[in-house]
Amino acid sequence: MLNQDIVREATRLTRAGRLVEATALLQRMLRGGTAPGMTSDTAGDTAPRGRAPLIIDAKANRIAETDRPFSRVTSTPPHMPSEELSGGATKRRPGLRARIRRAPPSTPDIVPEGTKFIEGTYSNAAGSRAYKLFIPGHYQGQPLPLIVMLHGCTQSPDDFAAGTRMNFIAEEQTCLVAYPAQPRAANQAKCWNWFRTEDQQRGRGEPSLIEGITRQIMRDYAVDPKRVYIGGLSAGAAAAAVMGATYPDLYAAIGIHSGLACGAATDLPSAFVAMRQGGTAASSGSGDGIMPTGDATVPAIAFHGDRDMTVHPANADHILALSARTTRTQMTVYRGRVAGGHAFTRTVHTDARGRGLFEHWSIHGAGHAWSGGSPAGSYTDPRGPDATKEMLRFFLAHTLPEQRG
Repeated sequence: MLNQDIVREATRLTRAGRLVEATALLQRMLRGGTAPGMTSDTAGDTAPRGRAPLIIDAKANRIAETDRPFSRVTSTPPHMPSEELSGGATKRRPGLRARIRRAPPSTPDIVPEGTKFIEGTYSNAAGSRAYKLFIPGHYQGQPLPLIVMLHGCTQSPDDFAAGTRMNFIAEEQTCLVAYPAQPRAANQAKCWNWFRTEDQQRGRGEPSLIEGITRQIMRDYAVDPKRVYIGGLSAGAAAAAVMGATYPDLYAAIGIHSGLACGAATDLPSAFVAMRQGGTAASSGSGDGIMPTGDATVPAIAFHGDRDMTVHPANADHILALSARTTRTQMTVYRGRVAGGHAFTRTVHTDARGRGLFEHWSIHGAGHAWSGGSPAGSYTDPRGPDATKEMLRFFLAHTLPEQRG
């Protein structure tokens, strides 16, 4: 079966509600197989029908065993074989590492002393989502910036906060930080459903829930409405791109780490293709509800490891190309290396007034992990550069302009 036939069959299975079979079929394609003899009757043999975790970014890059210990991605998330993708039992397979069972991060890894990390809930017609909110120690009712952070598949607000250490940097800069939580009821792997059309539209689905959490915090606390930002990792990064596209009047800037552009996929089969080859957001267009109306340009900073085998690095280029579609910029390229860590290429796009509107950090030798993160969380690579500091620096350099506010 040719790849195009596999995608066509997977699309048919998805539309029929047979997501387990579609996932198994696409996994075979992504492993380079041609799925000989695969039919809609046999595709479901790998798992019981009716269970579809839709894990589409929870596969860790393999690091060569000859690498030095400090050069490996720390807190490596488990490899997700097809058995687990379909809800079955995990089996040891040749060439794969054993699953890593990690203890939950402790409080000192999540928040600095003297600060608060509280729980909240928001509900609307689309459902309900819990969230965590970081309140810096120096908050006394003065208007503060708000950063919304969207975790990746299999992660939680605590895990993501510990891995990025965003709360520690936010304490230094006196910012509020919100961490919406994706429940297993919405996606068995706790992935944000960035690839579904109904979750790419303003006022509907998951975007309405994330927007609702943002505005609820803005009502309950003193938030500067011109300094509200959103970022994420992997599936969370793709969801952040959706939020920037659908709510350019709410978020002053977006941060995307190892993610994809809004509209890069509109269903499960196209999501696998976009992750493997790089999505072009070709599905976006006027009137379809996926992209914002008008000529709003939301500043964006993107980080991507050039050895990312889970989400193709070309997706970062597509993100910035889509962001800059209505703005003429001048490009400047910087190159550097973190002491004892990764080399990187930083590309900055500035407007006619010299403002940095878009940044692309290509991290050489890095895989699918938060750059400069802490081993206390999953999906982290401490060899840098520090994506948390750079993302917050970029955020705080931008405020929501009048025409978008």
